[in-house]
Amino acid sequence: MELNWIAIIVAAVSAFVLGGIWYGPLFGKKWMAHVGITEQMIEESKSMMPKVYGLAFVLNLVAVIAFAAFLGNEVDVATGAMYGLVAGLFWVAASFGISYLFEGRPLGLWLINGGYHTLQFTIFGAIIGAFN
Repeated sequence: MELNWIAIIVAAVSAFVLGGIWYGPLFGKKWMAHVGITEQMIEESKSMMPKVYGLAFVLNLVAVIAFAAFLGNEVDVATGAMYGLVAGLFWVAASFGISYLFEGRPLGLWLINGGYHTLQFTIFGAIIGAFN
């Protein structure tokens, strides 16, 4: 199987764009409240952000590479998006849900994080399909 590295890079970057919107203007304040992060804590941790973003990008690359290998070279945009939706919602978000239940985390946090990863994988699949 041959992986399309341009699609992989585009998909990994898309996760940052989505995350900036999702955990910024859309759900940032609610997410911060659920996890107990304050604006002051964010300010104090700014020196760690290059490391956090760098490692997050590497983990996104790993996820996209694995997902691209799983999808193969024969998917189109719609099929890739559908498979991404299924992977994000029924594998990632459902797995988060199990952990969150045992950890006693709030439903709102699961909806924010699970929703992000569901949309993230849907976009991953659509991008991979678009480049096939």
